[in-house]
Amino acid sequence: MAEATVTSAPTRSTSVSGWLRVYGVYAALVVVLVINLLFTDNFFAVDNFRIQLVQVVPVLVVALGMALVIGTEGIDLSVGAVMALAAAVIPLWLGYGVVPAVLVALVAGLVVGLVNGGVIAFIGVQPIVATLALMVGGRGIALVISGEQLKSIQNQDLRSLGTAEVAGIPLIVVIAAVLAVLVWLLVSSTTYGRQLVAVGGNRRAAELSGLPVKRVLITAYVLCALLASIAGVIGVARAGASVPSTLGNLIELSAITAVVVGGTPLSGGQVRVWGTVAGALLLQLIDATLIKHDVPDSYSQIVQAVIIVIAVFVQRGKGVRS
Repeated sequence: MAEATVTSAPTRSTSVSGWLRVYGVYAALVVVLVINLLFTDNFFAVDNFRIQLVQVVPVLVVALGMALVIGTEGIDLSVGAVMALAAAVIPLWLGYGVVPAVLVALVAGLVVGLVNGGVIAFIGVQPIVATLALMVGGRGIALVISGEQLKSIQNQDLRSLGTAEVAGIPLIVVIAAVLAVLVWLLVSSTTYGRQLVAVGGNRRAAELSGLPVKRVLITAYVLCALLASIAGVIGVARAGASVPSTLGNLIELSAITAVVVGGTPLSGGQVRVWGTVAGALLLQLIDATLIKHDVPDSYSQIVQAVIIVIAVFVQRGKGVRS
């Protein structure tokens, strides 16, 4: 989808910058893989790739929703709290079965999304302020619900979600792939996707054109929260326990990084779904590479910070096609 038109004649520097915005994340992935091929033992073992895919799923699922919100020129800092809320309510409803427990977790996310979107769309509160309130308050509610206690999950149906496979592929990886395809179709092939990009590109112009701006904004935050709830369910299934105090901590930062590194500008008006997927994979592989070379976690955080700075620098200006 076309972005804002650049009126000046293209130069070598702008063409390089445009290429980096669109393809830089894929090039970085290739570089990381080549480095590991040359210097990391057993990195290309099938079991290692399975582990990396399983570990990236929560960040990837959250990042898909974050990409929609950032596409509207917004941000959602409450996704980690939504994951914690999902973890807190699941044990309360597991006695009625897995399906009711998961549905309640999704409803919790739906409510948070409606609150976020409503406050932003109707009251006009800045997204970072509105979602910061629920980032803090949502996790507090989760801790109250859980009694600040770890609760082991005995239900084998839910636990199997974290271990089951489909044709040799972990089920949660399949779920993440399906969600990525659905979000891509939503953005690329629906009226809503075109409206979302229009609202993010120029909200005032979208309003004057008669687009349902408030509905678009609310829907984006609801979808983001629902995807965070799904990530919370997956986190509980993988851990075999509900731990609202730690589940989803700082995941919003990883998700935002994946989205920006993947080519979606923080200034909105563009959503690059597959770039987001590649961004999440890139972050996971960088972490795995550092761990395998016994690099302390503190250095991993520094590397992630450098990646964010580089990505934001590359993403300045939006005169490219998605």
